[in-house]
Amino acid sequence: MKGFGFVTGEDGKDYFVHQSDVAEGTLLRENDSVSFTPAQSDRGMKAEKVSLAQGDNSEDSEEEFEDNADEDAEEGEEDSGEEEE
Repeated sequence: MKGFGFVTGEDGKDYFVHQSDVAEGTLLRENDSVSFTPAQSDRGMKAEKVSLAQGDNSEDSEEEFEDNADEDAEEGEEDSGEEEE
């Protein structure tokens, strides 16, 4: 895990998210719906107070978390010679 990634807001913009802004004990995976508070940083927009969305009762917008897991998976994959079913 890289410890960072991006979420796409309802406004269509991408927001940087770092693991330090994710609720303690929360593991985010690609395509998880999350809620967060958008904030301006010296490097652009970022997501703060990120947590998994809790249905329709969340006051924050629901967003999708996208990390760079695909790149990690490709780098870590090795051909074992076995076929997957």
